[in-house]
Amino acid sequence: MSQINQHQDKIAPFIVRLFLWASIWLHVIRGLFTLFVFFPISNRAKKDAHIKRWSEKLLSIFGIELRVKNSSILPIKPILLASNHISWMDIHAINAFKPIRFVAKSEVESWPIFGWMAKQLGTVFIKRESAKHAHLVVGNMAESLKKESICIFPEGTSTDGEGVRPFKPNLFESAVVSDAPVYTLAIRYVCKNTGRRSNVPAFIGDMGLLESMSNILKNRNLAVELTFFPPAGSSPMSPTDRKWLALHSYEQISTYFDQVNKH
Repeated sequence: MSQINQHQDKIAPFIVRLFLWASIWLHVIRGLFTLFVFFPISNRAKKDAHIKRWSEKLLSIFGIELRVKNSSILPIKPILLASNHISWMDIHAINAFKPIRFVAKSEVESWPIFGWMAKQLGTVFIKRESAKHAHLVVGNMAESLKKESICIFPEGTSTDGEGVRPFKPNLFESAVVSDAPVYTLAIRYVCKNTGRRSNVPAFIGDMGLLESMSNILKNRNLAVELTFFPPAGSSPMSPTDRKWLALHSYEQISTYFDQVNKH
């Protein structure tokens, strides 16, 4: 736990946070306007451009620097991207790099404003406790993977980012059915100055969205690191075994975290 860095000495003054809250809600209103006015008349490329700009601005308001590693390995064709999950900010960090479709837990759909926005952006909501619904989602994902990339958070929950929980294999079945390659993404939030992991953005336990937003706004010294990993090399099991795919992505992130947390 020595890597955790709250940076309480870096808390932004109250007047600054008040201004930032106003900036956030103004930005949300702009996002709603874009969804209502521009999205219905925009093609996929223009929609992605709107999403990217909006997400970049959101990270800027929260004072989060985006750092991307190994992005050159990503192909043009559709992929299934398996990522660890720390914060609601993860989605916006990924979209600030390159917009992608997400699968999220059904609770997100009920979030005020943000849930509705996520739905308009094509997010697929899954009832994790329902095997029948999960099977239906997998079928829809497999069809979508023929023409667009999808990002999943197979831990099934968010963590503090110190490690990664074993990946649930169910959603990997979509890659098997569609024959889409599975790439892996490791997300870390760190202090800009020291590079050490920070749990400030962690969205865990009974924490509410506004509480989490407040925690991040207090800290003006954060960076989010997106590190991409390629699919496995030649293996007769990898294209047909969802459990193998889940384990491989999990081990890529787990090994990476073991390495970076030593420094």
